[in-house]
Amino acid sequence: MTDTGQPGPPGRPTGHGDGTRAVRAGLPEPVKNEPTLPGPVFAAHFHLPGDVSGPYTYGRDENPTWTHLERAIGELEAPGGPSAVPCLTFASGMAAISAVLFSQLRAGDAVVLPSDGYQVFPLVREQLTAFGIEVRTAPTGGDAQLDVLDGARLLWLETPSNPGLDVCDIRRLTDAAHARGALVAVDNTLATPLGQRPLELGADFSVASATKQLTGHGDLLLGYVACADAERAASVKRWRKIIGAIPGPMEAWLAHRSLATLELRVARQNANALAVAQALRGRVTGLRHPGLPDDPSHAVAARQMRRFGCVVSFELPTRARAERFLDALDLVDDATSFGGVRSTAERRGRWGGDAVADGFIRFSAGAEDTEDLVADVLRALEESAH
Repeated sequence: MTDTGQPGPPGRPTGHGDGTRAVRAGLPEPVKNEPTLPGPVFAAHFHLPGDVSGPYTYGRDENPTWTHLERAIGELEAPGGPSAVPCLTFASGMAAISAVLFSQLRAGDAVVLPSDGYQVFPLVREQLTAFGIEVRTAPTGGDAQLDVLDGARLLWLETPSNPGLDVCDIRRLTDAAHARGALVAVDNTLATPLGQRPLELGADFSVASATKQLTGHGDLLLGYVACADAERAASVKRWRKIIGAIPGPMEAWLAHRSLATLELRVARQNANALAVAQALRGRVTGLRHPGLPDDPSHAVAARQMRRFGCVVSFELPTRARAERFLDALDLVDDATSFGGVRSTAERRGRWGGDAVADGFIRFSAGAEDTEDLVADVLRALEESAH
């Protein structure tokens, strides 16, 4: 499934699909005898005689390597327009999340967060409360956050949710939030901009951990915030300057390099996730993947997602059974995080931050051959039963 018929960046033909867009995203105009993608720029400061005009002054504020990457992600997150939306990169996904929350909220404001979101959110709630911000929570499924939205300054959505894979209706919630004067941020980590574009659905911010599938190799930490307008981007950028949570130039360059294979990786990983989910039907309980037609989230996901993600979740009867299953896998690493080219899985309850059963497994499909991966999962499932 590709995104056809959408305008491309300025100076390039329109109508390109996802693979072409990912390969070309953020590249500078070609210069004879120069590399297609310039290497990382390592600089704490830049030559700055006279006044301080110009794009690059000090390394905490701007870097040419960030510029290329931010343009690239901004092109992929843009809601079908010919230009990139404003995008800012950060040292990690949590740095990006924090930048939105703490740049937009003040003491006395109210924020609505998912009660089933990323496991670090309880710490975020504590810090927001300590700063005098009212925190309301509701689960992702059933658009339950609508019920606690009145008077809020910011609505935070995470869809699909991690690790439960519930989906909410971004357009419906965004329309309701805007009608009440609230801003909307969407954690788009699990979907990636090739699976879902929150800004196209009305959100003010699309936030993600680029550590995951966007870069896909499990070798760097990075986050980003794509913004619907320049005013919002300026406030987030100001926070980045204050807090200093900037990406390293090598990480930014590696991330941009990795974008060229994004569509290839996403296509294989999404196909593998769906194949694993289909193979697990009737063999496990609590099976979730938005791409399954009978999944509780499928109807909403099919309206707003172009791809359904690389993550599958399910439950095994006990902690011991789950650990035997993970030990028996040959092609799947027992590791946290998700979205890498090598499949990973973990018993999510070992961290203690998610409301999941002891036997809950979060499985992230990699880019292995589909038949090999499915066979490995089914063999491990059978061996772990004894």
